[in-house]
Amino acid sequence: MCRTSCGDIPINYPFGIDDGCGSPYYKRILVCSPGGQLELRTPSGRYPVRSVSYSDPHIIVSDPFMWNCLDGANFRPTRPFSLDTSTRFSLSSQNDYLFFNCSEDHVIIEPKPIFCERFPDRCDSSCDSASYLCRHLPECASALGGGGGSSCCSYYPKATESLRLMLKYCSSYTSVYWRNIGATPPYDQVPEYGIRVDFDIPVTTRCLQCQDTSKGGGKCGFDTLTQSFLCLCDEGNATTYCNGMLIERTFLFEPKKCLFMCLNSDRY
Repeated sequence: MCRTSCGDIPINYPFGIDDGCGSPYYKRILVCSPGGQLELRTPSGRYPVRSVSYSDPHIIVSDPFMWNCLDGANFRPTRPFSLDTSTRFSLSSQNDYLFFNCSEDHVIIEPKPIFCERFPDRCDSSCDSASYLCRHLPECASALGGGGGSSCCSYYPKATESLRLMLKYCSSYTSVYWRNIGATPPYDQVPEYGIRVDFDIPVTTRCLQCQDTSKGGGKCGFDTLTQSFLCLCDEGNATTYCNGMLIERTFLFEPKKCLFMCLNSDRY
């Protein structure tokens, strides 16, 4: 059967950490390490998952290569975070990206409100030196020293290539997402380090029927060879739902030791 957690993080549909579990759209994207650490696998590497929300579908991952408060004014080499565009993952608009010590010869570093008023056609290309987050770094407002030796600006890259280009001319970067704390706007969000990745939950009639407790309460999965839908039940895999429907079973017969798949309803 499918594992329902990795460490203290619940694993529910559409995800799965075992073959054939969850939706095929997310197969082998989440990995549970032997130590119980859930990781997201992307083209740029594997990243620790800090939390998963299914009510507001998103996951929060951390990138150990990104700048953090302990680094202060010491900027380590980093790499651009990227997602597989063939999956149903997307970078959330609630992420902000801060870039440090960028070359003014290659990056437009300006206070955005003023710059955008003067040059509206170049607004999206500028890195905002007046960013609130640069002036109030979460958890470590004075980490850069405040002596003018390090610069910070905020920019939202629209593609991995633009992020890669920014890092070519900046010393490092970090991602901050806005976490909803359920308070009254405009004080309902607080900035925290991490990358918010949104995901879709594919909803199908067959999956809903499979999960229906009155029909056996199975788990939605798929055939690892054909990618076709399967309802995973305690007594086998069903093509629809668990109670009273077709159940796939494997039997071993003696003495021929003939191994075959049998489809039937209630006779087995």
